Amino acid sequence: MGLTADQIRVGLDHVARHSMPMAAALQRVGYPEPRIRVRGWHTLLRTIVGQQVSVAAAASVWNKLEGLLGQGMDPHDVLAASFDDLRACGLSRQKQGYARSLCELVADGAIRFDALPDDDEAAIAQLTQIKGIGRWSAEIYLLFAEGRPDIWPAGDLAVQVGLGKLLGHAERPDERTTRDLAEIWRPHRGAVAIFTWHCYNNPAL
Repeated sequence: MGLTADQIRVGLDHVARHSMPMAAALQRVGYPEPRIRVRGWHTLLRTIVGQQVSVAAAASVWNKLEGLLGQGMDPHDVLAASFDDLRACGLSRQKQGYARSLCELVADGAIRFDALPDDDEAAIAQLTQIKGIGRWSAEIYLLFAEGRPDIWPAGDLAVQVGLGKLLGHAERPDERTTRDLAEIWRPHRGAVAIFTWHCYNNPAL
């Protein structure tokens, strides 16, 4: 479960007390809605399914997977499915490789989604063992599915644009600058990240 509305509010209020630009932006656009995803391996499988395709196409592939394997599919079901059956669902050879990597690690107990390391960097390192899951995907999972309060996806374009807007920068900060700017907001960077997405295309800024 991701950060709740109360957790987001508490985090942003704390940051706003120490940042006039943040306080001004918060007053203009208000608090963002929570972003919640289900905890567990299914969410990362859906991430793999959705890579580089439209939301509608990803939903179609997922529905076909559930039609083939059932809504309660487990990693062994995916591993037992044939290449042709998964291809018929819309999974390319590459995505099948990613899906099998995820399912093998879960089936072997190498990754336990009910017991990821408490340390964020250690959890990211564990999740990025999965083929096709990079740092950004791992960070988004930890923020939206586990509600870890200090996750800061500095490589996200919308985070960079939103941060630049709310701080009044003339140009979008790069990843390193985005990471450096947020250090003072620990341990509430997750709430700020959600706020930057809220600010990204907001006409009030």
